[in-house]
Amino acid sequence: MWEENELSNVEFIPEPTDYRILSAADTATIGHQEGWRGEVLGWSPRPVPVVSRPRRTGQRVINVGIFLILIMVLWAIWRSQLLFIEIPPAKSEWAFEDSGVRDLQSMGYTGEGIRVCMVDTGIDVSHPDLENTDLVFKDFITGSSDVTDHGALAHGSMMAGILVSNGYLTGVAPSVTLGMAAALGDDGQGGNSGDQNIVSSAIEWCWKSFRADIISLSLGGESEGNASTDGPTSTAVSQALANGVYVVAAAGNDGGDEDDGMVATPSNVENVISVAALDVNGEVWEGSSLGYLNENNSTEMDNPHKKPEISAPGVAIISTAYKDEYYSSTGTSDATVFISGILALILEAEPSLASPSPTCIVQVKTALMNSAMPLEEGIDHHPRWGYGAVSGFDWLEEIRSSNACK
Repeated sequence: MWEENELSNVEFIPEPTDYRILSAADTATIGHQEGWRGEVLGWSPRPVPVVSRPRRTGQRVINVGIFLILIMVLWAIWRSQLLFIEIPPAKSEWAFEDSGVRDLQSMGYTGEGIRVCMVDTGIDVSHPDLENTDLVFKDFITGSSDVTDHGALAHGSMMAGILVSNGYLTGVAPSVTLGMAAALGDDGQGGNSGDQNIVSSAIEWCWKSFRADIISLSLGGESEGNASTDGPTSTAVSQALANGVYVVAAAGNDGGDEDDGMVATPSNVENVISVAALDVNGEVWEGSSLGYLNENNSTEMDNPHKKPEISAPGVAIISTAYKDEYYSSTGTSDATVFISGILALILEAEPSLASPSPTCIVQVKTALMNSAMPLEEGIDHHPRWGYGAVSGFDWLEEIRSSNACK
């Protein structure tokens, strides 16, 4: 039998006709070269690989390297929240506590009798937390009567889950009647988009046909401060407001160095409630859009309409997705649903606020401004977080104490 040092120069080359058969070649042999067998025999559709003799020490190093790589990959996945290690998944209970949702629910409010309409990608009602939703569905993309979610990463189902989940998760207002207008779809690049005319038609359906009390818009387009006329989405929102429907919309997710200093359309419409996002520490999410309207486009709005108006939880929110899955989502989209849901609980508590006049909408927004919790002392309004963080209970108490809409 060969000793260890006798094989130190040997490499093993597979036979071209059968890779299971290896021939030993002494690398010290004159004329030896990698792939030589194929060339000599005239059979060389591809270079014949040389199988080197394994080295034990090297193998241990490789194994350790692979192990470290796996650890790093798993850590990165965990950090990105694309994989839930916990079974069942964690809940974003902090968001419901911090925003005052659970306080209002402890008073017996669930959104019963209130109609909330979402314009989004649709909804997957096969999810166990959504299967009992009181739902009216309209598909503006295909015209089909089949209830579905057209979106990338189930965006509509996630937003619906924040509002109406009733199972493993409990949403903000699980007893509302939900109108879901599917008007957005997968853009093929991991996002969702839609035509302005289709979105405006969906908004019109929300208040004309579905007869919504609240329209929740977890969407937005780029604002054009110098535009001489409103776009179709803003026009549709203005019509809804004029007909006594509250509209809550996402401030936008373009915060950071590239922020254009304007909240998204249609949250820039005066009577709309524009919403920024907060994290678990109560700090504004860096991706929330700024609300200053600079001198190149328009003047800043007066109270209580300065943009954005309010901040709500919107970072790493766990919600429903496809089938029985739960996803984590971050953005002003999520925060928008919290405000829409809290407003639904308040409308249930104070039915006189339903079907309001434009003056009543302003009074409700004024109560929101006065009840908000500033993130910094001495600042009445900040272009990133608005008048402050929402407190559902304080908002209701402010409405009652100010006799809003009486």
